[in-house]
Amino acid sequence: QVQLVESGGGLVQAGGSLRLSCAASGRTFSSYAMGWFRQAPGKEREFVAAISGSGGSTYYADSVKGRFTISRDNTKNTVYLQMNSLKPEDTAVYYCNGQSGPAAIIRHADFGSWGQGTQVTVSS
Repeated sequence: QVQLVESGGGLVQAGGSLRLSCAASGRTFSSYAMGWFRQAPGKEREFVAAISGSGGSTYYADSVKGRFTISRDNTKNTVYLQMNSLKPEDTAVYYCNGQSGPAAIIRHADFGSWGQGTQVTVSS
């Protein structure tokens, strides 16, 4: 089983950028499709982006398309989320998670557990 630790969050002004990292343990990382999710106060957790095990396929929520980029480095067992042109509505705790199988279904996956996440706060 892969264990995950998110980092890179912080406070940024609207229009700014942040890069989140998700470090994974385990020897099967490259076989896992990975996704980023977020949960704003009072709202349900929502899908943000997903990437296939090879990194060749990516998927995004409409709300972040064109502003966020998901990537991964399988030599470092790490997946990234580059966030540009941040908006106050991007404020949330960001989580990563993954599973074996296609990245296209990550957004609908039922994950049994989550890491601690990393807080992103965008001020207006």
